[in-house]
Amino acid sequence: MSEAQRRPYTTPASELGPGQASYTSITESISSVVLTPSTPWQWFLVVAIVLGLVGVLQIAIAWLLYNGVGVWGINNPVGWGFAIINFVWWIGIGHAGTLISAILLLFRQRWRTSINRSAEAMTIFAVLCAGMFPILHTGRPWLAVYWLFPYPNSMDIWPQFRSPLIWDVFAVGTYLTVSLLFWGLGMIPDLATFRDRAKHLVTKRIFGMLAMGWRGSAIHWERYEMASLMLAGLSTPLVLSVHSVVSFDFAISIIPGWHTTIFPPYFVAGAIYAGFAMVLTLMIPLRALYGLQDFITERHLDNMGKVMLVAGLIVAYGYFMEQFMAWYSASLYEGFMMQNRMFGPYGVVYWALILCNILVPQMLWSRRVRLSTLWLFVVSMFINVGMWLERFIIVVGSLHRDYLPSSWDMYYPTIWDWALYLGTIGFFVLAFFLFVRGLPLIAIHEIRSLLPMGRKH
Repeated sequence: MSEAQRRPYTTPASELGPGQASYTSITESISSVVLTPSTPWQWFLVVAIVLGLVGVLQIAIAWLLYNGVGVWGINNPVGWGFAIINFVWWIGIGHAGTLISAILLLFRQRWRTSINRSAEAMTIFAVLCAGMFPILHTGRPWLAVYWLFPYPNSMDIWPQFRSPLIWDVFAVGTYLTVSLLFWGLGMIPDLATFRDRAKHLVTKRIFGMLAMGWRGSAIHWERYEMASLMLAGLSTPLVLSVHSVVSFDFAISIIPGWHTTIFPPYFVAGAIYAGFAMVLTLMIPLRALYGLQDFITERHLDNMGKVMLVAGLIVAYGYFMEQFMAWYSASLYEGFMMQNRMFGPYGVVYWALILCNILVPQMLWSRRVRLSTLWLFVVSMFINVGMWLERFIIVVGSLHRDYLPSSWDMYYPTIWDWALYLGTIGFFVLAFFLFVRGLPLIAIHEIRSLLPMGRKH
C-alpha cells in the first residue's frame, strides 16, 4: 500500500477547518444547530429585541394607512422620501444571495458553499422588506396598487408601460420567484438529512414533507444538478437586470444628478457592495455563536473582503464619474447639483457616505484586516450605513432643490419614517433568526463535496 493510500482523508484548512474531516462530523455539526433541543440565550435576546421592532412596524403601517402619507416628512419638492430610499437599499442588500448562489456556482467557485444558503435566505427576506415600501408609498394600497399590474379591464385603461415603476414590479417579482425556487431546491437534500436524523415524530414528518420524497438516488441527484444549473442560468441575468431597472426610476428622468447613463452599472456594483457587507454583518456573529469556524473559515472571510474591496472601488469610480461628467458637460444645473450635494444643507451626509463607502473600506487592502472578524465586521457596518446614506443623497439631495428656487424646501423624516424603517430591519432580522433555528444554515451536501472522497465521487 502506498503512502497516499495509508494516509487518512484530510481537508485543507483553507476549505474546511481541521475538525471536519468526515461526512459524519460535517452532518453532526450543521444539523445540531437545528435539531438540538437547546437554544443559545443570545438567540432569545435578539429575537425579543426584533419582535419589539416588528411591533413598531405594525403600528407605523396602521397609522400610515389610517392617516395617509402626510405622516411622513415628504413635501412638495421632495415627493420621494424614506420609502424609495429604503426600497432601493433593501433591493441592493438582496443582491449578494443571487451572486453567491448563481454566478459563483456557474464559475465553480468552491468557497461559496459555506455562505450560499444564508445569502439566499437573506435575499428573500430583503426583497420582502423592499416590497413593502412601493405598496405603502401609495398611501391607500387598496385604491392604487393594482394599477402596477398590467391586467385587462372593461374600461380599456392600462398601466403606463413606459414607466419604470411597472418594470420594477416585473423585475422584483421575477427576482423573488427565482430566488425562492433556488433556495427551496437547494435545501431538499439537507431537509432529507434532517428527516432521517430527527428523533421526534412531528419533526420527522415536517422535514419529510419539506424534503418531498428525496431518497438520494442517482436519478434524484441527476435531476437536482440539472435543475440547479438551469436556475443558476436564469438567476445570473437578474443580478444585472433587477438593480439596473431600479436605477431607471432615476436615470430616465430629467432631474440633475439622476439623468446619467452610469446609474445601471453603478447601482449594480453598489448592490453587490451592500449585499456582501450584510452577509458578513450576519454571518460573523452567527459564526461565533454556533461555533461554525470550521465551515466559515479565514478563506471565506478573505474572499468576501476582496469582493467588497473590488465592488467598493467600482462604486468610488461611479462617484468620481458623477462629479466629472457634471463638470465636463458644462451644464449649469448638473454642476449646481453636484456642488449642492457636497456643500449644501446635506453636505455632512455626503461626506459621511464618502467616509463610509470609500475611505474606511480601503482597510480591506490589508490581509490582516480581511482575516480579522472584528475589523471585517466594523468595515461591513460602515458600508451598510454608507450605502443607505448614498440612497439618501441620491433621492433627497437631488429633489430638495430643483429648477425653481422658490420651491426649494428641506426634508426632515418624522418619527413614522424612522419607525417604518427600523421596523423592516426588525422584520428582516427576525425572519433570518427563525430561519437559522428551523432550517439548515449551511448546505450539508455541498460541504461534503469539499472532502477528498466527495471530490473523488
